[in-house]
Amino acid sequence: MRLFLAAGLMALATACGPAQPAGHSAEEIAAESKKLTDYLNAEFEEELAMNPMLLTQMGRKQMYGELGDFSEADALKQLEWRRESVAGMKAEIDPAKLNDDAKTSWAIWESELDRSELRQKWLRHAYIFGYGGPHTDIPNFLITYHKVDEPLDVEGYISRIGKLGATIDQFTERAKLAVADGIRAPKFGYERTASEAKNVISGAPFGPGPDSPLWSDIKTKIETLKVTGKADQGQADAWLASAQSALTTQVKPAYERLIAWLEADKVNAPSGKVGALTLPKGPEWYNASLELLTTTKMTADQIHQLGLDEVTRIHGEMNKIRVATGFQGDQPAFFEFMRADKQFYLPDTDEGRAKYLATAQGYLDAMYKKLPEYFGRLPKAPLVVRRVEAFREVPGGAAHYYGPTPDGSQPGIFYAHLPDMSAVSLWALESLAYHEGVPGHHMQIAIQNELTDIPVFRTQYGYSSFAEGWGLYAEDLGKTMGGFTDPYNDFGRLSSELWRAVRLVVDTGLHAKGWTEEEGVAWAMANSPRPQSSIRSEVKRFLLWPGQATTYKIGMIAIQRLRDEAKAELGDKFDWKSFHDTVITGGSMPLPVMDERVKRWIEKTKAAA
Repeated sequence: MRLFLAAGLMALATACGPAQPAGHSAEEIAAESKKLTDYLNAEFEEELAMNPMLLTQMGRKQMYGELGDFSEADALKQLEWRRESVAGMKAEIDPAKLNDDAKTSWAIWESELDRSELRQKWLRHAYIFGYGGPHTDIPNFLITYHKVDEPLDVEGYISRIGKLGATIDQFTERAKLAVADGIRAPKFGYERTASEAKNVISGAPFGPGPDSPLWSDIKTKIETLKVTGKADQGQADAWLASAQSALTTQVKPAYERLIAWLEADKVNAPSGKVGALTLPKGPEWYNASLELLTTTKMTADQIHQLGLDEVTRIHGEMNKIRVATGFQGDQPAFFEFMRADKQFYLPDTDEGRAKYLATAQGYLDAMYKKLPEYFGRLPKAPLVVRRVEAFREVPGGAAHYYGPTPDGSQPGIFYAHLPDMSAVSLWALESLAYHEGVPGHHMQIAIQNELTDIPVFRTQYGYSSFAEGWGLYAEDLGKTMGGFTDPYNDFGRLSSELWRAVRLVVDTGLHAKGWTEEEGVAWAMANSPRPQSSIRSEVKRFLLWPGQATTYKIGMIAIQRLRDEAKAELGDKFDWKSFHDTVITGGSMPLPVMDERVKRWIEKTKAAA
């Protein structure tokens, strides 16, 4: 059934990449390739000028007091800019004179126009306030990425706080426009967003209680300037007064308006059967979402069948471990044992949470020692393991990764949701550490951020099918690299892969087969040992973010297929380091572009043999 993925990639590959250079000198090819890089770097600077938050995430302090324009009009403006940019590239650059890496740049920039056109067509269908959203993402962005090193940085922070209210209003208005088109998130999405929004504006200076997240953060950053002698008490008092005013007069009213609208419109929100099929033009929207997220042309039916086949295969592998452990009982009983036995869970205490984070760090420390055997290039940025901040923490929520800034001022962060320790098993932790840390997301994303020999946009663009596919590939690679010596942890590795296969079935079941939320939960419970609280959280995530859950397995299979092709084609000439560097030192890319890139590497390696 993996032929489905190959067919999906081939359907796009024909449009990805200009022709091979032929009849041109090395000097001509180098000059034209540099010309393309220079052109794309200049274009990306124009794009950054429209996206100040991305500038900050890159560690740059231009437009440090701005958040950006998030209106529908601005989305159209940026699409029109991209149309002109791609047209300019085709007018100014001769694709027949590009080297292999420049072809990758061309293919990605060209494909982004197609993706932007598709995204614009379905702009109102993607839930503004669904799984996460600007109400939590922007506060977390300020806390995580807005560094305060100098007095001007504080002023930029306060300016951004002042603009946060208007930004939330913009997003609220966009959600209202979607509702006018008959597009509403499920009722539980409304409830989740309202709860999260209330968390942002709870506590000082909004009202009684401990400091709110933003207030605590800016107080800490101002205090650091005082301690380092870069500000005096008078400056600090003035900044705190300005920040308090911005929070109470701008942020709080906007969040209250959002909460009031959510509460008022919640009565109209659907429950029960709430997948994409229930939306206007739902089947078309879901197919578009699958294309945007997987970067393939795979249909919902193909993905559903792929998931069923993979679940069956992985169940067979897990059964071998059940037998090897000597467990007395069938596979469903073994799943329940793994799901419920107390030996696999830490106490629901601060000590238990600290041990969980320390155990994750131990797996990462051991894996770091193995990396040079399988990778030529290693990340420079550090990696830290943290618990998710309380204002956005969800019981059973999925762990996730925040990338470092290119200048190294912000480390890579592996975040874990730990409000309910019964939802985070120890047997799943080793594979989770490899996925979010090394050789997974931190390896791929940190290296991407640190690249200097490609157009800058390729160090910043991201594709879920590539990044999440790499993360899942890294879990399996961890076994090849010597991990998972404990059979229960190896079961955890397979359980992690199984869950990604289950996602293929459940996501398409919910959005293309008409399943209810409860039907999705029941199917996942029957076919996975994952804790019930985690499954319920995950199924809600699938409903709020149609298609994203399919990207992990589809991306993993694409990378594994290319690895297997390379081994078959190259034989003794296959080199792990060279293969991995080929995949991840080009930056994140659509799967068809990755396919062409690796195949060019295979041909070059064969020619050099």
